[in-house]
Amino acid sequence: MDTGSKLDFPEVKRRRLVLFPLPFQGHINPMMQLAHILHCRGFSISIIHTQFNLPDPSKYTHFTFHVISDALPESETSISDPILLIKTLTSNCMQPFKQCLAQICSNDRVVCLVTDAIWHFTQAVADELELPRIVLRTASVCSFYAFAALPFLREKGYLSERDSKMEAEIGELPPLKVKDIPLIETKNPEDLYEVVDSMVRETQRASCLVFNTFQELEGEDLAKLREKFLMPTFAIGPFHKYFSAATSSILKQDRSSVSWLDTRATKSVLYVSFGSVAAMDEKDLVEVAWGLANSMQPFLWVVRPGLVHGGGEWLDMLPNEFLNSVSERSHIVKWAPQQEVLSHPAVAGFWTHSGWNSTVEAICEGIPMICSPFFGDQMVNSRYVSDTWKIGMKLEKGMERGEIEGAIRRLMIEKEGEEIRQRVECLKEKAGVCLTEGGSSYQALDGFVDLISSFESPA
Repeated sequence: MDTGSKLDFPEVKRRRLVLFPLPFQGHINPMMQLAHILHCRGFSISIIHTQFNLPDPSKYTHFTFHVISDALPESETSISDPILLIKTLTSNCMQPFKQCLAQICSNDRVVCLVTDAIWHFTQAVADELELPRIVLRTASVCSFYAFAALPFLREKGYLSERDSKMEAEIGELPPLKVKDIPLIETKNPEDLYEVVDSMVRETQRASCLVFNTFQELEGEDLAKLREKFLMPTFAIGPFHKYFSAATSSILKQDRSSVSWLDTRATKSVLYVSFGSVAAMDEKDLVEVAWGLANSMQPFLWVVRPGLVHGGGEWLDMLPNEFLNSVSERSHIVKWAPQQEVLSHPAVAGFWTHSGWNSTVEAICEGIPMICSPFFGDQMVNSRYVSDTWKIGMKLEKGMERGEIEGAIRRLMIEKEGEEIRQRVECLKEKAGVCLTEGGSSYQALDGFVDLISSFESPA
């Protein structure tokens, strides 16, 4: 299925790029933002997408969508085991993707393919079609470096002794501790290593690597990664400063979030959101609730359907006593327009799962963070937020109401929070400068576009 309207000038005058996002919210957003960036640099954009989690193509009339079969039964669309879902999607999408890309290439002059790093099978397809492949890694550089080190960490025994050495530091990967190793729970742990190994190996065979980050934030890890991978690597973020992620949201955004914030005092509200995938037990939800209540701070809380394993109806999961105690200083929604929320003058802090998009968005608005990572790259991101950049604090005990209450009060009303806020404000300024003419991301984007243009053979 193709959708999209023609541009005001013949398509042949533009060079076509084909982009293939992984169909999870945190991966779709940066890929669609990158598509907008490249379209503004003169490229025509084709999007290949699975039926699963398909964004609304009508919001992207300047792109052409090609929807491929993913053959996912309804029973297999759960994201409770993302590694199993990724393996299933990889297996099911390989042939439909290859056929779709070949058809696009037969009808148009395609310069290159841009795929999510996790779509590792696309390298072989690109090679067969003699197309350069660009890899977008939608997580941080520091977490990608940690994922690449998993075989080494396993060989060194860090994983086999993980339970007994959770607090131990990993000397080879400062500032990470053993408990920060980016693991993802799955039925068969070998599946995780297979997915990560394939992702890293096939990324190294690509023509270049792109990150939604900036030099001033992750310069040291970028240098280490370039030394290890020996391939063109571009840090051209923050992507959302070019284009908002709102149009690619799979979940419906509740605009009452913003109107409620309009009624609150400047720098008074804690925004709480654990992303589009993370899930917790009901007992953890209750601990979160009472930690928020006991802090006595105003809060905007996203309680997403699916946030609780086997959860019931939305607010029915929360104790009535809690709801009554916070009714005057809280607002609870199913989903919020996050970028707009974080930029609102009333917001003073962000309690987050430490997904990379959320982390970068908070940095760009100068919002300090409380970090509760759930899995994967979130573990690494949260450690860097708390220990390297020192722009937030990590809840080391998990969901425990006493620690939650203390962290909220320290961030929102005590001196420690003010010092953190000053540091994140400095990073906010650097994030703004990097996108201006002569800035690090501005120059990196020029270099990236030049590389893509060099792929073209003479007409």
